[in-house]
Amino acid sequence: MQLSHSMKSRHYLLAALLAVFSVSASADVATAQKLADKYAVMAKATDHAYTGPSAEDGKEFFNREVIQFKGDVNTPGKAIACASCHTANPADAGKHIVTGKQIKPLSPHANKKRFQSTREVEKNFTKHCNEVVGSDCSPQEKANYIAYLLTEKTPSKK
Repeated sequence: MQLSHSMKSRHYLLAALLAVFSVSASADVATAQKLADKYAVMAKATDHAYTGPSAEDGKEFFNREVIQFKGDVNTPGKAIACASCHTANPADAGKHIVTGKQIKPLSPHANKKRFQSTREVEKNFTKHCNEVVGSDCSPQEKANYIAYLLTEKTPSKK
């Protein structure tokens, strides 16, 4: 069976589109891995015992609850964690616990735009680490966190 010129063109267009989308889909996973590697180098420079990103440690960090204080240490607030807004599965969409605003998944496998901009990643780490942890996250924590996000590929069935 011989395909017409227009059908061949459609096949080539479809193949080209699939190639572009599959490259862009894996590009942000690759960018996330590069960022984890960058943070790992920084962590190793400050802690020679650091052996590299740990998804297990990243998961523990993601789920670790920190008591927030309302004004002073004598007025404790509620315990929060990254998972408080981002759910127990970073491949799921989340919701801000105060504003109720929807949050796209953290996992670059579920949200191809999550690691598109390293500037945005840094801005978000600075903002959210200070909000949740109370200080900026260390390069080791960032590397582990991203390593964990890279392991979460499938949204939960609802």
